[in-house]
Amino acid sequence: MPENPVWKPKDEILTFEEVHQLVELFVARVGVEQVRLTGGEPLLRRGVARLVAMLDGLRSRGLKRLSLSTNGALLGRYARELVACGLDDANVSLDSLVPERFHQMTGGGDLDEVLRGIEDAREAGLKIKINAVVMRGVNDGEVLPLATWAYRADLPLRFIEFMPLDSRGMWSPEKVFTQQEIIELLSRVFAVSPLPRSEDPARYYLLNGRFRLGIVSTVSDPFCAHCDRMRLTADGRLFACLFSAAGVDLKDALRANGDPALLESRIAAAIAGKPGGFLERSAPTNGRIAMHALGG
Repeated sequence: MPENPVWKPKDEILTFEEVHQLVELFVARVGVEQVRLTGGEPLLRRGVARLVAMLDGLRSRGLKRLSLSTNGALLGRYARELVACGLDDANVSLDSLVPERFHQMTGGGDLDEVLRGIEDAREAGLKIKINAVVMRGVNDGEVLPLATWAYRADLPLRFIEFMPLDSRGMWSPEKVFTQQEIIELLSRVFAVSPLPRSEDPARYYLLNGRFRLGIVSTVSDPFCAHCDRMRLTADGRLFACLFSAAGVDLKDALRANGDPALLESRIAAAIAGKPGGFLERSAPTNGRIAMHALGG
């Protein structure tokens, strides 16, 4: 998040009913099978468990997986309710196991609170995966500690290369700790074997023949050509790519008359215009939508 975020008026944000209507269209008419609630921090949205329950009702229309991405601070509080409402799994952002560094990187987060939230969620039956963004000179020294902790706890882990989507303007090519550098570090402690490449954004490896670890290498080895993801913002814009310069507005069409044909045509246009992602990026995305508004 930026240091001084600007909050949108409530009437500019999609209601749960509008989110449900759009997701139903994506699932029933476009063929989307997996939906992830992200942010920002989705657990800050009041009543979000009700939205999970509403979306869970789309299983009969073709929805196969309902997920959440979170910073973990509120996860323990809501885990059992989210599971009861139909949530399948959650990604938790955890970039450091050092309390002081975690506090600094998150702008005041409490590491113990997040670790307790992860354990509470696991006890509630929620499948958890850890995401860690690696920044050179900041937390690259924690690649091995994070991997060792996840390995011992049997918690799926993905390392993510630092992408030029931060609203604080911290990104530079020199701060990218690459996939190859991560592998070289891991190889000091683990036997690292690559797994066949899939359509997943992450490239996966087996550590010691049993632990599956992923690396999202957007910068050093972009996966963009295989990406099939779309992102719907809280204010109703559809982005076909993290690096899109602009989104396609679905909210005005939805609120005008909700014509499925018009909505489908706008969705089709967004898909057809899906750019090449980072491969086509000529400069950092300054001025474009930031990750906290677009979702991971």
